Amino acid sequence: MLDRWTMPLTQAPLIRLAAWLAKCQIRPDQMTLAAFLIGMSALPLLAMEWYAPALAAILLNRLGDGVDGALARLNHQPSDAGGFLDIGLDFVFYAAVVLGFALADPAANALAAAFLLFAFIGTGTSFLAFAIMATRHGLTRPRFRQKAFYYLHGLTEGTETILAFVAFCLWPGHFPLLAVLFAVACLITTVTRLWGGYRTLRALETPP
Repeated sequence: MLDRWTMPLTQAPLIRLAAWLAKCQIRPDQMTLAAFLIGMSALPLLAMEWYAPALAAILLNRLGDGVDGALARLNHQPSDAGGFLDIGLDFVFYAAVVLGFALADPAANALAAAFLLFAFIGTGTSFLAFAIMATRHGLTRPRFRQKAFYYLHGLTEGTETILAFVAFCLWPGHFPLLAVLFAVACLITTVTRLWGGYRTLRALETPP
């Protein structure tokens, strides 16, 4: 929901950082993999209840996730392979963060973590399934030109997910409640995406 406003604000600083990385001969896929490895370090850190370092790893991952695309566009190297790698590793990272909280306190957190992962399956599959169909029909999103695929909006998007992860790390004792609330919002996103996506594609298939 917030990405349409936050993404334009972040592009200028991301481009400046990407320009510096380009001078250092850093390639977009290298940035993607480095950000992923940094983000995955949050899993053991969360399991050990080292929440401040875990939060730093999460934020660095999200920074790298923004920089790799800016770097690809700056070098005129955007590619389907790079976009695929980026989104695939993103979803693995999201799941790893939730798993980290489950491991930190299984008795208190495991059920809420499982519910959130269930909700993530809904948001992720509805998001990617529509992107496939949008590509087939040649649909575009002018507001998200920097994306390698059709970016289907919803109540919970990238910005909301980052904010949720930050809240989890700042108030780990409230993870069960926060995770359930965010999971409910994700399920609402899933329902609206499935309904909106279905209606959009049906309209394209129905003769005028």
